[in-house]
Formats: sequence, structure tokens, C-alpha cells
Amino acid sequence: MLHLVRHADAGSRSDWVGDDFERPLEDVGLRQAEAIGAALATRPVRRILSSPAARCVDTVAPLGRMLGLPVEVADLLAEGTFVSDALELLRSLAAAEGDAVLCSHGDVIPGLLWVLAQHGLEIGDLGRCKKASIWELEVGDGRIVGASYRHPRTFGA
Repeated sequence: MLHLVRHADAGSRSDWVGDDFERPLEDVGLRQAEAIGAALATRPVRRILSSPAARCVDTVAPLGRMLGLPVEVADLLAEGTFVSDALELLRSLAAAEGDAVLCSHGDVIPGLLWVLAQHGLEIGDLGRCKKASIWELEVGDGRIVGASYRHPRTFGA
């Protein structure tokens, strides 16, 4: 299984003074990050990858602590990344054993889902990508074969 996590609440981009790359999670975002960690900690996660943006790394850091795994920074998950590049990362992780968690942004995740849908994957909630949500991509024979959306409320975020 691949778990696509949209970063937790980091407040408004326009209210942040400084480099948006460094915008941190707000208090509610920190609580959402803990809930995401708890929701995924029982899965057989082998890798945790994140956009280099602080709000993404901080979203999956609690999961990393819970599982004793490092958070790997992946430029291919950064905001504004070409979807085709991020898709290659997804495909390589689908071919690997165990679950992977990938934390990214509100442009990258919907873009990936749209491309997967164009290639025939049935995605019922295609437009959904709330902050702190999780898209679970089911993997079979090294390919992505299913997708389901987890709203943050369903796991206490």
C-alpha cells in the first residue's frame, strides 16, 4: 500500500512572513500530524518520504518517531513538481515490498490521482484532498490497482 498524505494545517500562505518553504505547522496541524502517525503506525511501513517543505516533513515526523524510521526528503514530492516525475517515484515504490508513506502538497497529490484515473484507475473521490487527508493506493503485482480516500475526521485529525 502507498499512503499519499497531504500535509497538515500550516495556516495561510499569505499570513506567513518569510520563505514559504519554511512555513511550520500550526497547533492544529501538530495535532493532525500526531493523528496521522497513529493512523498509519500499525501498517507495515518501510519508508517515509516527504516534500522538503517544513510543513510536510513535520506532518510525517511523528510517524517516523513511532516507527523508528527516518523521514526521507524527496524533491519529487515538492510543490510544483512535474506530475510525471512524481508518478515515476510512485511506480518505483509500488514495485517495492511493504508500505510507503509519501507526504506532499495540494497540487501534487490531485495531479497524481488525475493521471492515475486517466490510465484507468477507478477513483471515486478524485477531487478530494483536504489538508491532513490520506489517499491509500492499493498495490498488486507491483502496480497501483485501487485508491480510497480517508478524510481526516475518520482517524481523528
